[in-house]
Amino acid sequence: MTVDLAQFAEENGVKYFMISFTDLFGGQRAKLVPARAIADMQEDGAGFAGFATWLDLTPAHPDMLAVPDPDAVIILPWNKEIAWVPADCVMEGEPVAQAPRNVLRKLIAEAAEEGMHVKTGIEAEFFLLTPEGDQISDPYDTAAKPCYDQQAFMRRLDVIREISDHMLDLGWGAYQNDHEDANGQWEMNWDFDDALATADKHSFFKFMAKCVAEKHGYRATFMPKPIEGLTGNGCHAHVSVWDAAGSASTKNVFAMEANDSSQTAELGLSEQGRHFLGGIMKHASALAAITNPTVNSYKRINAPRTMSGATWAPNTVTWTGNNRTHMVRVPGPGRFELRLPDGAVNPYLLQAVIIAAGLSGVRTKADPGKRHDIDMYADGHKVRGAPKLPLNMLDALREYDKDKGLKVAMGEEFSSSYLKMKMEEWNSFVSYFSQWEKDNTLDI
Repeated sequence: MTVDLAQFAEENGVKYFMISFTDLFGGQRAKLVPARAIADMQEDGAGFAGFATWLDLTPAHPDMLAVPDPDAVIILPWNKEIAWVPADCVMEGEPVAQAPRNVLRKLIAEAAEEGMHVKTGIEAEFFLLTPEGDQISDPYDTAAKPCYDQQAFMRRLDVIREISDHMLDLGWGAYQNDHEDANGQWEMNWDFDDALATADKHSFFKFMAKCVAEKHGYRATFMPKPIEGLTGNGCHAHVSVWDAAGSASTKNVFAMEANDSSQTAELGLSEQGRHFLGGIMKHASALAAITNPTVNSYKRINAPRTMSGATWAPNTVTWTGNNRTHMVRVPGPGRFELRLPDGAVNPYLLQAVIIAAGLSGVRTKADPGKRHDIDMYADGHKVRGAPKLPLNMLDALREYDKDKGLKVAMGEEFSSSYLKMKMEEWNSFVSYFSQWEKDNTLDI
């Protein structure tokens, strides 16, 4: 039964609702609405000028209404008088086609029509920096291999524990937190869920991590490569498909008893899982425009060896078993891990593009190609025929534009708006004159 937000406020002492939506660039936008006004807002939505956000709208467009999804409401654990609620963008009674949460909802519905209910879990990585964002917050976190560093963890326990406590209070099933491979870098994990629920939690997690970090005098960043020479922020996604949504699910349709009928079956991935993976591999180069959406993203996936000895990021379209040097890892029966996305990925578009590519693969019975059980960092040059991932954002956008099937699956209006706005972003970047140019060409 749908939550009545006015009643919810009265029962929980909530004074304000933060009605939030995510734009095409992954920016979170919100209005703070007093509880006394939430009944009307739940029905009609909160009004926004769409042009003021990155949604490819003009000042001439009518008001855009953000209609809250009451079933996804979350009370801020650090300020229980405020509740955050994700919203769906509507204009003149119709969903805004390019709004990321609407794109995801459409693809979830398409998959459900074919009996497929995608569940995902993500690995959220971030750095804790100084407030200025120019260096890591802990001056003693200097080890060459800092991953899992116990003492460094204790120096930032106040931040990490507070975030973890909040996730436990929210019932997300938080199950581990660790110092990651780069100095000043962290990863936090919670239970997998339906794709929309995971996207909402992912969006809220980024908001929560930034708020808690600021409270303690630090700055949390999910930027793909914030520190030169260190491992970047990934956002690995673990993907499975089930027979029903939510608690009604009883069977993972990707899971099977391992056998030798195919290279995927050997790892316990069903025929449907094989084709879904095939879709991911088929569309991988175009996927990068969504999963790696910034100029900085390509400093992570095409990086030279980092201080720790490995980037932990792919640069080639390959898949394997339980091996972290490939774009896709199948760590065990019934699921696979997509290691391509980075910390800048839009939480809703990440889930949407996984479903879009996977559905394409299932519909066309796509073959994921040969499994490579090698260390791609050491022996990747021996692989013949595997496509390289895009070298920069422009190449990724061109790959996406060429992939007609993926563009249609994501929605023509979305694809047109996304490509237009991202090309504008690229043009802004290349018009910037850097110090490097002056250092290297001033005297030529």
